[in-house]
Amino acid sequence: MNNNLLSYKGFYGSVNFSAADEVFYGKVEGVHDLVSFEGATVKELKQDFQKAVEDYILFCKKNGNPVQKSLMGSFNIRIKPDIHQRAAIVALQKNISLNQLVQQAIERELSLVEENKENYTSPRSIKRKQPRNSKG
Repeated sequence: MNNNLLSYKGFYGSVNFSAADEVFYGKVEGVHDLVSFEGATVKELKQDFQKAVEDYILFCKKNGNPVQKSLMGSFNIRIKPDIHQRAAIVALQKNISLNQLVQQAIERELSLVEENKENYTSPRSIKRKQPRNSKG
């Protein structure tokens, strides 16, 4: 999982670091506008993120805009042709559409993540054990 996310009042902010500028920076994800924040320290970054969220909420209310972008429930994915074919065959075997199969797979993954939030480890973040030095 991406641990470089901040969360505040249901909003999420992505976090990056610029070595050249020696600053953390990010943007609020899933909103209609570009809402950015930054800080020289983690504490400053978190404070600026929270301020950016508060300012965004206030801006939306003043202008009568919806506060968060609503997703339409439709997106394109690119997968390897062999996976596409295998998925299509499984969908046929289950007598469901390919969209339904993909939705079920996403729901299963989300359920696993939600059940194991504290223990969930992304495959990329698993570290290999160091080999033991044998005495002899």
